[in-house]
Amino acid sequence: MQNFLEKMRIAFKDPILRKRIGFTIIALVLFRAMATIPIPGVDPGNLAKLLSSSQLFGFLNIVSGSGLSNLSIVMLGVGPFITASIIVQLLTMMFPSWKALMHEEGEAGRMKLSQYSRLLGAPLAVVQAIGFLILLQSQNILPHITTFSFAVNVIVVSAGSMLLMWIGELISEFGIGNGVSLIIFAGIVSRLPTDIAQNYAKLTAGGSSDLPFYIGVVVVAILSVAAVVYVTEAERSVPVTYAKQVRGNKVYGGASTYLPLRLNQSGVIPIIFALSILLFPQLIFHALAKWAAYPLIASWSSTLAVLLTPPSWTYGALYFIMVVLFTYFYTAVTFDPKMISENLQRSGAFIPGVRPGEHTQNHLATIVTRITLVGAVFLGLIAILPLIIQGISPDQTQSFAVGGTALLIVVSVVLDLLKKVDAQVAMREY
Repeated sequence: MQNFLEKMRIAFKDPILRKRIGFTIIALVLFRAMATIPIPGVDPGNLAKLLSSSQLFGFLNIVSGSGLSNLSIVMLGVGPFITASIIVQLLTMMFPSWKALMHEEGEAGRMKLSQYSRLLGAPLAVVQAIGFLILLQSQNILPHITTFSFAVNVIVVSAGSMLLMWIGELISEFGIGNGVSLIIFAGIVSRLPTDIAQNYAKLTAGGSSDLPFYIGVVVVAILSVAAVVYVTEAERSVPVTYAKQVRGNKVYGGASTYLPLRLNQSGVIPIIFALSILLFPQLIFHALAKWAAYPLIASWSSTLAVLLTPPSWTYGALYFIMVVLFTYFYTAVTFDPKMISENLQRSGAFIPGVRPGEHTQNHLATIVTRITLVGAVFLGLIAILPLIIQGISPDQTQSFAVGGTALLIVVSVVLDLLKKVDAQVAMREY
């Protein structure tokens, strides 16, 4: 604790770090301010009723950073940019030239792929805005306005999402931490006081009979935080030895070190990806369920909407599977055993008992596949644990269903933020 306080003192004492932290705070405050600006023509009564009765809209409200609670101009959040990033990374696996951008060109290549994601995010924001506004009109949250007014709302909502994406990029460049993750983190944290107050009110109304359940939830939450921290920090150390080299009268190399392989190399990204993908069919089926002109389509869409809306077990199973798959996918994109094997061979290093080249590549790939399985299953279990808690809760409250994902994102983002602050402080110390 004393070491942590000392690092924080150094961070706030350094003018450059102080500016970065201040910029991040100002950007997040600006985001929260924009989340309070509603689009025109909102019916507050129907909106409050829908948010309290519909688990889908309550869930979307958390993902959008609480921007949906009053249909703000940033109601889409950073969803379009995340969806575009998923598409670009899928294309990266398909096109070798794009994969080379990420692994061979380093930071410049990643900046190009990020630019592609931003360009793709703009049309996706327009499509999502149109679908979302049509859905809100079908729920009588928005009035049936003229085509021109509807187009204005689409432009406003799309522009708000793109502005939020730009703020996230500015945080990543001039602030501390990953901007997109911090925006989602700020939206989740902003809901904590309301959720705590609602749960306290339910505990008070339910009497002492519900007290053991809430105590159990608190214990599970504490254990979940500890488990997330442990798994996030866990590493598999692969021994590496550098061959001895004689240059003139001196002998170089011969040292032994370790290659750290993280148990969960993808962090919180699989959770964000899985949530973004699962939101699409939910929105589509809820919209089609209101299609009175075709009763059969409306009936089937209504059934599928129920199956794909938390806390259904179908949703939980899909959520778990997608988290596991995206963990493997993101690890495959970011970790290239062939490139690491070639780098080790060029630097005269080798893994004891493993031949350089293809054998080293296969050895590293096998290790990463095994440890990623543990990390992926853990992420999936943490993600669906709140759905299980919600299923056995006295009133099946929605706040617990959101809390697990929120807990995972908050803990992962905080750990990542502390690491980046620690790295900046270490640079200043040297």
